[in-house]
Amino acid sequence: MKDNFTQAGTKFLRALSRHSDLIMQTYLTGTVDESIYSPQVLDNLQTLGIIWRPDAESDLRLRRVVRALLEEGLSDERNRQIDANVGGALNKVMTLVAHYKEASHKHRFAEAAAHLADLTELTYALIDSLKQGVRALWAKIHKEFGYVASIDAKIRENQLAQSQVSEILAQLELFEFDKLAIEAGSNRDLRRLLVVTLQSNFAAITQELSLAQARLTELLGRFREFQGRTRLLKGFVLHLEQNPAYQPAQYTQHSKVPALFNLADSVIKPAAVDVNNPQHEVELSQIVGRLKAIYHLKTHPPANASQHIQVEKMAEVELDENKVKQQVEAYFCQVIDSGERQSALEYHQTEQLAFDKEVWLYQVIGEYEALPDTEKSYFEIEKSLTDHPIYSGNKIIEDVELWFS
Repeated sequence: MKDNFTQAGTKFLRALSRHSDLIMQTYLTGTVDESIYSPQVLDNLQTLGIIWRPDAESDLRLRRVVRALLEEGLSDERNRQIDANVGGALNKVMTLVAHYKEASHKHRFAEAAAHLADLTELTYALIDSLKQGVRALWAKIHKEFGYVASIDAKIRENQLAQSQVSEILAQLELFEFDKLAIEAGSNRDLRRLLVVTLQSNFAAITQELSLAQARLTELLGRFREFQGRTRLLKGFVLHLEQNPAYQPAQYTQHSKVPALFNLADSVIKPAAVDVNNPQHEVELSQIVGRLKAIYHLKTHPPANASQHIQVEKMAEVELDENKVKQQVEAYFCQVIDSGERQSALEYHQTEQLAFDKEVWLYQVIGEYEALPDTEKSYFEIEKSLTDHPIYSGNKIIEDVELWFS
């Protein structure tokens, strides 16, 4: 049995290869030019089921299965047919499931394996058919129905595609996964085919169809807008053809100017800060950094005196931080004015600052790191480092030198 199938399949494929010119010419023109080829070749191709004659008075044509094979292999845009016959395929699936379960129950394992193979092929064929329909639909959408020329034809093709989507969605409602799960039972192969495979592909196809339906609706609106503008333009051209002497009226000379021409110039809106613009981030950060913190005392002082002491300490810390920052800014200005390399500790000793040396160096480094990149490029900084006497790998900053590059 298998040998017969192998020989018949090999003969069929060889005929496709040997007569590829005839098949492609028929695919492109639609009919076979019988005057070019011999009757023996044509009879052989009819016997193999590659071409056929619908009636005695018709020309020879390609079989639908051969044309579908070429359309799939060539990704032909003319393939605008979408098969949504899910109901018939589901009935075949349920029938094969019954055959498989009966053969397995009666221990006819060879027959059960054959039914399982047919069921697997039918399930994957159903999934591939649905995916092919979705691919054909998206091919139309991406090309915006470019295989037709007029807007009216595009609208008709769009409406046809929407009806096909609605039909496929209606067919997908026939999937009852609860019933399929019951039919599969505890059989691992059946559950993999009827529940896992079908359900995952069902969800993906349904999502694609919903997106395609939304895109089709959007395209239909755009086509109708084009159609309206085209009709308006054609009406105006027809009016000019019927009235060659037509001249547009001088609306500025009328006592009542139409509202379309009576529009004032747009007023420039007042400038405002755009907080969502990343280019303004540096300026906004500087503005926020210059804001002063203001502490308001309550009219009635609290009973606990410790709270007064805490507020005063906070104010003192705020004042000290401001003084340190001002001295650091003065240090930077002196470096700019002198144009020479200057040590931060030498400046601290020369000015006889009351701040702690460690706090002073930390503030100088922090102010340098806080500068924008455009301003930081004007300075160069070098740290004098020494190894920690106890903890290896740690460095101690002894001094900082800054100069204007």
